[in-house]
Amino acid sequence: MRNRTWTGLGPVVGILVAGGLVSACAHRQGQMPMPEVAVSVVQPERVTLTTELPGRSSAFLVAEVRPQVNGIIQQRAFTEGSDVKAGALLYQIDPAPFQAALASAQAALAKAQASLPPLQSRMQRDQELVKIDAIGKQECEEAVSASRQAEAEILACKAAVDTARINLAYTRITAPISGRIGKSSVTVGALATGYQGPVFTTVQQLDPVYVDSPQSSAYLLELKRRMASGRIKGGSADQAKVKLLLEDGTPYPQTGVLKFSDVTVDPSTGSLTLRMVFPNPGHMLLPGMYVRAVVDEGVADQAILVPQQGVAHDPKGNAIAMVVDGSGKVEQRFLKIDRAVGSRWLVTEGLNAGDRLIMEGLQKIRPGITVHVVPFTAPAPAPQPAAGN
Repeated sequence: MRNRTWTGLGPVVGILVAGGLVSACAHRQGQMPMPEVAVSVVQPERVTLTTELPGRSSAFLVAEVRPQVNGIIQQRAFTEGSDVKAGALLYQIDPAPFQAALASAQAALAKAQASLPPLQSRMQRDQELVKIDAIGKQECEEAVSASRQAEAEILACKAAVDTARINLAYTRITAPISGRIGKSSVTVGALATGYQGPVFTTVQQLDPVYVDSPQSSAYLLELKRRMASGRIKGGSADQAKVKLLLEDGTPYPQTGVLKFSDVTVDPSTGSLTLRMVFPNPGHMLLPGMYVRAVVDEGVADQAILVPQQGVAHDPKGNAIAMVVDGSGKVEQRFLKIDRAVGSRWLVTEGLNAGDRLIMEGLQKIRPGITVHVVPFTAPAPAPQPAAGN
């Protein structure tokens, strides 16, 4: 009888034990802790916005030296690659033919001037005699005409003298501007042809220098919109300060200014040219050198900058972020990002001051769940290795 009693109660005891285990599991599941996330509170800040643009340097002034008269070069009076002053002698063309032409023109002028007084005296006498009918009117008119022709001859001779003097001066080829002179394409004894195509040499002014940089028209329109909306302050796009990075990445010590932007957009590329001017006292910048211009666009007083760690992208490429709302629940936000500023994103839409941006714990959350919030602590920078290691 005892064995039969325990045998009958076995299934009941098993059911009670199983029920207790299920109840205990359910109790434990109801007491699971909330996911913990580290958040960073979004705070607006003042930031200077810059844009880095590639460009090429060019000389501020360029003068191509060509002869203006024909002749044989007698002298080259400069050293290639040196600095020259405006008006300094560069080449001397044989002046002898031009000196002779000037002397001939001066002699013709003297002859014309010597013939004028007798003709003027005759004209005056004939004008008096015609009044008393001593001579005919035709004879008087011929005397007046001869005198006026002599005056015109004098003017023509004076012009010839001026021309001969100018041509003689052109035998001295001088520097039109101050700057650095390049290599010479001719030597002593070469034939110079007036206003020829090939240049003798080139003089370039290197202080200051231009830096020309292409820029998309869409970027310029966006820049003007940001200034019009008040998000950027500090002057117009045509008055921005510009810094420069050399080809090896080192900063150029002088600060330049944006002079102007081209008024025509290239239809093939959709870009226009920005021209900047930089002081170049040490001639560190040479024409044709590749540089990167850092243009100061202005200052954003209420910029929203968030660490890139807290921003992800969906399969369509949209920027998204997770924030904790006032009730402690996770909320997904779609962001509009303007650019990267260092290691942070500049956000123009999607986040506001005071939002709690989730930085850590993103793998164990989803929108709508309640989370436990702790402050985010940025990791300390890695120590620099000792010298020689």
